[in-house]
Amino acid sequence: MDDERALEGGNATDAVVRIGTTVRKPWTASTAAVNDYVRLLRARGVDAPAPLGRDEQGRRIIEFIDGRPAMETMPLAVTDFARIGGMIRRIHDASEGIEIRTDAAWDTLIPVADADLLCHNDLAPWNLIMGPRWVFIDWDGAGPSTRLWDLAYAAQAFTLNDVSEPPPAAGDRLAALVDGYGADAEMRIALPAAMAQRAQAMHDLLRASDASGREPWGSMYRSGHGEHWRTAAAYVAQHARVWATALA
Repeated sequence: MDDERALEGGNATDAVVRIGTTVRKPWTASTAAVNDYVRLLRARGVDAPAPLGRDEQGRRIIEFIDGRPAMETMPLAVTDFARIGGMIRRIHDASEGIEIRTDAAWDTLIPVADADLLCHNDLAPWNLIMGPRWVFIDWDGAGPSTRLWDLAYAAQAFTLNDVSEPPPAAGDRLAALVDGYGADAEMRIALPAAMAQRAQAMHDLLRASDASGREPWGSMYRSGHGEHWRTAAAYVAQHARVWATALA
């Protein structure tokens, strides 16, 4: 059997290892429902890591995806952002009609009101592997959400996460991703405010976790993630008109 090799880069998942062409992760209360969701997406044409059952230690077995995280290949080309937008749209479209199981223990980090669609909930540069295949990984936090909330987080994380970037240039990348998604006029109007709210919600989650001792989020708040999300939320809110113009 191949040796275990620890995988680095994740902030919120301990004990993640690679064995050969598979990844092993802890089995949690939400795993069965997440695996069912991912299998349905794959059956509908979405390229996601295949759930491969459970090993003798009780861990999840997942297909290993070869490549590098998008966050390690920045800056991306405008055409890359359009491709990413299209990937997100395919996930959302394929999720339509999949039952949101009320008996499932979804591990949704930041719930949203009126959730009507199963979503990944962490479509970000640290979860997109770019290689022979472009694949979103780490579906652990999948659960009920909305197209707008899921896209708002992805759009902000991919295109507006660097607060040193001149807003017009960031707006061009944002427009490319949203164009690739094929967002309608209503969603384009709603996105600037939703992106600011989602970034602020991430900061608030980390701050509350620090106060309550909830891990790993509390440690992330203290290690710099809290300050990052505070400044990111302010940046997104401050330049809302730039984003609105870019998306018009």
